[in-house]
Amino acid sequence: MDRLDHLEHLDKHLAEELAQVARETVRDELREQSRKQRRTALLYAASGAVALYAGAAVALAVGLALAIGLPGWAAALITAAILGAAACLLRGAARPKHSHPSPPARVIGGTAPAAPPSGLGMPYPPMPTEPPETGHHRA
Repeated sequence: MDRLDHLEHLDKHLAEELAQVARETVRDELREQSRKQRRTALLYAASGAVALYAGAAVALAVGLALAIGLPGWAAALITAAILGAAACLLRGAARPKHSHPSPPARVIGGTAPAAPPSGLGMPYPPMPTEPPETGHHRA
């Protein structure tokens, strides 16, 4: 029996050591992945900042080109309108393509819908099936 206890102790020791190695390997891998992701995020942020300055330079160039034949305020106003239109187009392109359902039509004399279009519960309090009692008891 002593030999069996010794083998059981070795099994426990081996399992603990294997778990420790697995933890260290996973920790090192996660550390390496997060380092790469931080670097990628930093490069994306720098790219966005540079693109913002490039866009500002283009807007300035458009404004200066318009200012050749127009007063400065008119050139700036036209440039702002162009940028606003571009922003609206980009926002429209970013929106999902599915159409939104139209609100349900009201039916006069009909029944209320079971739930509002949002699906967030009942739209109205439930109607009682019997009229409320007025305090007089029927005999």
